Amino acid sequence: MKRFLLIALLLAPVCGAADLALTPPMGWNSWNKFAEKVDDKTVREVADAVVSSGMKDAAYVYINIDDSWEAGRDAQGNIQTNSKFPDMKALADYVHSKGLKIGIYSSPGPKTCADYEGSYQHEEQDAKTWAAWGIDYLKYDWCSAEKVYKPSDMQAVYKKMGDALKATGRPIVYSLCQYGLQNVWEWGASVGGNLWRTTGDIEDNWKSMSTIGFDKQTGHEKYAGPGHWNDPDMLEIGNGGMSAPEYRTHMSLWAMLAAPLLAGNDVRDMSDATRQILLNKEVIAIDQDKLGRQGRRVSKEAGAEMWMRPLENGDLALAFFNRTESMVTVTAYWEILGLKGKHKVRDLWAHEDLGSFRDAYSAQVPVHGVVMLRVAR
Repeated sequence: MKRFLLIALLLAPVCGAADLALTPPMGWNSWNKFAEKVDDKTVREVADAVVSSGMKDAAYVYINIDDSWEAGRDAQGNIQTNSKFPDMKALADYVHSKGLKIGIYSSPGPKTCADYEGSYQHEEQDAKTWAAWGIDYLKYDWCSAEKVYKPSDMQAVYKKMGDALKATGRPIVYSLCQYGLQNVWEWGASVGGNLWRTTGDIEDNWKSMSTIGFDKQTGHEKYAGPGHWNDPDMLEIGNGGMSAPEYRTHMSLWAMLAAPLLAGNDVRDMSDATRQILLNKEVIAIDQDKLGRQGRRVSKEAGAEMWMRPLENGDLALAFFNRTESMVTVTAYWEILGLKGKHKVRDLWAHEDLGSFRDAYSAQVPVHGVVMLRVAR
């Protein structure tokens, strides 16, 4: 029997960062809507709503608890949950029973951003605890680490937790949250990261979202691919600070960026407009395309931008964006995109085949809006 077990262990696959997040992670995170008010009851209800709303079927599978679940440590140094989360293992079991995965949050510093217990000097111990609870995703936020580490220590600090997660043997997606400091896109994958924040925190307004999405991602494309993604932060869709056209732009731009899609709204009470944006399967398909190539801007003129993303089957995803305060017309010339002749075009928000077009395609784009297309080769 012992010999059989040894052989089985030797043949078992080793879980590591490369085995995870082969497409950008999708799910929900508690912070944007609930901040420190999140609790066990809310998480269970959100998991139920993710299933009943169709979000699970659309690939939103991670239910991620952000900051404020932590208490102190017991006599042995084991991290404890506070009264809002009386039994994290039971909560994880509940989320798993819905066919979903569960995520958690910590910091490499002594305290988290909201001043709860961090993982400083308890990295391996915390990783083992999370694995025992059944955790599937970790967001690891720099915050108070700056009080105990130098900026030049950051890579080693994140590698320490990456190694600890891998050593548990449990596949845990590793999300590095340190706001793009130290050019994280250059080394994030090497420390075990599956995704890494490229900017500061998003806010639920046009200026914040558009600045982060349009202006702060250029040049990072070569660092993204299956298993490792640039992360422009969570979605604000449905939280009320932007218009429906702006939220469609938000969703479209994140899809073009091959960004993680982590809803940040109260999915228990979504409007039809919010549901239609978050559940647009044609746009999600662009985000989740298995080729894993991040899109890029190919033209920018007077506030109108065109972005392109190559897809696995040879098609191109195109997005016409309008950052101005009036209607604009955007034209895609096939030659600029490496195309010739006639090509079929489909509108991914109208869910409509538009026909075949020779040499170019033009569309009017509303204020702060988007026209998102799939162009067949």
